Amino acid sequence: MPCEGSDWLMSQTFPEVIGGVIRHPACDLYSELPPTDSYSCLSSLIYLQWIHYLALVNYIVAHESQVDNSSEFLNSTPHRRHPGITSLKTVQLPQPLEQAAQVLIHQAPGSQLAERAQSLCNFLWSRKRAVGDRAIQERAVELEKRIREREQQRAEGPLEQSRLEEKVRKQVLSELRKTTYHWKPLRYNEELSLIYLAARLDGGYAAVSRALHEIKKRVPDFAPQTLLDFGSGTGTVAWAAHTMWGQSLREYVCVDSSASMNKLADLLLRGGSETEDPHIRGVYFRQFLPVSPKVQFDLVVSAFSLSELPSASERLSSIQTLWRKTSDFLVLIENGTKEGHSILMEARDIILKGEDKVTHDPRRGSVFAPCPHDAPCPKLSEKIQLPCNFPQAYRPLQLRWNTDRSFEKFSFVILQRGSGDETKQWHRIVQPVLRRVKHVHCHLCCANGTLQHVVVTTSKHTRYKIKPRLLYRCVCKAFC
Repeated sequence: MPCEGSDWLMSQTFPEVIGGVIRHPACDLYSELPPTDSYSCLSSLIYLQWIHYLALVNYIVAHESQVDNSSEFLNSTPHRRHPGITSLKTVQLPQPLEQAAQVLIHQAPGSQLAERAQSLCNFLWSRKRAVGDRAIQERAVELEKRIREREQQRAEGPLEQSRLEEKVRKQVLSELRKTTYHWKPLRYNEELSLIYLAARLDGGYAAVSRALHEIKKRVPDFAPQTLLDFGSGTGTVAWAAHTMWGQSLREYVCVDSSASMNKLADLLLRGGSETEDPHIRGVYFRQFLPVSPKVQFDLVVSAFSLSELPSASERLSSIQTLWRKTSDFLVLIENGTKEGHSILMEARDIILKGEDKVTHDPRRGSVFAPCPHDAPCPKLSEKIQLPCNFPQAYRPLQLRWNTDRSFEKFSFVILQRGSGDETKQWHRIVQPVLRRVKHVHCHLCCANGTLQHVVVTTSKHTRYKIKPRLLYRCVCKAFC
């Protein structure tokens, strides 16, 4: 008499029994069949389910890219100190910066600061690029053609030309209003600058610190003396750079079009009081970029600023100007959204193509991070496009509405003058690793410009005799 669940069992693709040995048809997985007198029908069912699971796991491993485990890449170094690990632990604001921010926020007049700060965060996260006139015209022509054909098909008889044109025009305008993003510039006065401070100081600092740490970790001998911060805002780039290279940096040029924001950033440097000395020496605030095209800076940073430019032509001009002023590294950071990632890939392509006619530095650009290649971004060619973003944990400002720990999700790209370093050939983990029973799934952006899904197992990546499962442990601890 068949046991309960036998109908379900017969419908599955389970192993076949050949001479007392179980073989799964999906892969070459063999296992001895337990004695029939020692297992009940239900136990046999559970056992076959387990064999089916093992077969699927081995099938996945056999059909995915495998990791090269042939080199002693760590020697005696602990796996937690793998040189490819560039992520940071929980980032915390420097104490002088946090104290100054607390002073300014508590001195602020008015109420509902928490609600307004959250509203500004949501607005900035969903913000898109300004749509250019050319893009709107192309969209209008496409809509006009489609709507005209549709109206002509619906009409029972010939339509008057004037009536048809009026009807098409109204529908095109209506569709454009619904589908076109209505970009408006943000005017940062004293009030809005303070709201931005409460909303974005801590998260912005965490994202900048994580991006700059990529350079600090991989190029430990890099000691910049000059810094240019485009769209400096509250000055988080200057604080993060001072934390990394405070001993070598002697000049910080912070450029922001808002005089109120520059004043606020200066107050943060002075502990919230105009009479105090600045905590960081050599910081200069400007509303415009330096005029001389020959002046270069060791480190140039633009954090969450390209999305605030009013047109595609101005973005192009600003990106080319920033690259001209870059002596070593250009760091670009945006929100970890599709829009932010697209803005960065646009800037990346502009620099790599090298179409700027005005140049005083003949060295070409290359991608330093996070891409391990200079090829087009493979994520943009997928059917379902997902942004390449990275999470960074941080401790928010100690305000009553904040939690003890938050995450900043951001996208970034670092470009450098000249060729890249040897670590650029390492694959980059672009999604959080999926830890499963005795195996780990990794999604990699590879040096050949492709995306790969790699499975690392405990059984196939244990060639190290002194420290078994070392590669498996490295991957388990990895974080994009």
